[in-house]
Amino acid sequence: MLIRREVYLEKIRPYYDVDLIKVITGVRRAGKSVLLDSIRAELAEKDITAEHMIYINLEDMDYAYIESATDLHEEIKNRIKDDGKYYIFLDEIQHVEHFEKALASFRATLNCSLFVTGSNSTLLSGELATLLTGRTVEFEILPFSFLEMKEYLEVNGRPFDEEMVYDYIKWGGFPVRFEFEAETDRRRYLENLYNGIVSWDIVKRNSSVRKSVFMTISLYILANAGRELSAENIVNYYRSNNRSDISESTVTNFIERMRSAYLMHAVDRYDISGKKALKSRKKYYAVDSGFRIISTNTMDFDITFFLENVVYNELICQGFLVYAGKTYKGKVDFVAIRDGRKCFIQVSYLMSSPETVRREFEAFSPISDAAPKYVISLDRADMSRDGIIHLNLVDFLLHRRQLTLS
Repeated sequence: MLIRREVYLEKIRPYYDVDLIKVITGVRRAGKSVLLDSIRAELAEKDITAEHMIYINLEDMDYAYIESATDLHEEIKNRIKDDGKYYIFLDEIQHVEHFEKALASFRATLNCSLFVTGSNSTLLSGELATLLTGRTVEFEILPFSFLEMKEYLEVNGRPFDEEMVYDYIKWGGFPVRFEFEAETDRRRYLENLYNGIVSWDIVKRNSSVRKSVFMTISLYILANAGRELSAENIVNYYRSNNRSDISESTVTNFIERMRSAYLMHAVDRYDISGKKALKSRKKYYAVDSGFRIISTNTMDFDITFFLENVVYNELICQGFLVYAGKTYKGKVDFVAIRDGRKCFIQVSYLMSSPETVRREFEAFSPISDAAPKYVISLDRADMSRDGIIHLNLVDFLLHRRQLTLS
């Protein structure tokens, strides 16, 4: 049994009848199609009839004949039977060439509300997309959060306890992976999923991309997500391992393609004292920690290496704009901003020694800004001090405690 992803429905619901094209994006198999099903179910509860809801999955072979904007236009027009309002759902719209023309036509000539999904961030870029400028609103969907994992297990009658946070940190939140108990099966599923995304959304779209090289570099980037990475130091790493065929331009191109396929997010640095974003240096986080485990030896799995990624994805899910903080003395993991207000966050595993406690809390010492400051860790004991709030990771992920902002 599937769950209604309320965290996203709450964001999309106010737009059900607004004259904007609702664009639902995100990595493959994160649950975009299921979310469309939930929206259709809610509309049915409002007495919208099935005849006035048109759904087309453009990856379904039944619709292989819809290749162009003209084909799509003809298909939808043939399904319109009266002057009533129609709710049109087009899943994986990027398979239709020049789809923007059809969407612009529907919006201009039909009494309709349009919902589309896509698995590539270039969906609304390029010359044709100018037809839709100012006419779209976008929602990115991520794999299950830890709270959604809890809901999914409970609604399917399966046990849940808070210690499963370690399982979540390690294997991530792609919905299908919860069907597998054995670690070898989970890894196989994630490897096959990643391989499929690369084949379909990256290599197929650009025949010049060598899949084997892309797999090597992209998995290295994901495994090292959260670290300071640049095209230059990635190239230097491979050259030190006798791979002279990899250039900075290749790495830069691959990074952009990974972002386009929603495999990872780029995070700008934020100069806290100067109160401005630094576009020149970025950090990268995987869309799901499960993708990080593919090229990691699970026998040597280091949980500290994954925690930042989990916290970052949760912040994004909660609607924060996230930066990596920079102070004049060092760094703070995150500056989280929402509705013009912010807080500062440091992430740790277990603060088991006075040295660790001192390091994590003193990261805030150069910051004169009065905005709330948090240390998030798996420690249960409250270690808050000097106005800095200690927050247990599980409480944060299960929304038992909310971040305050100023």
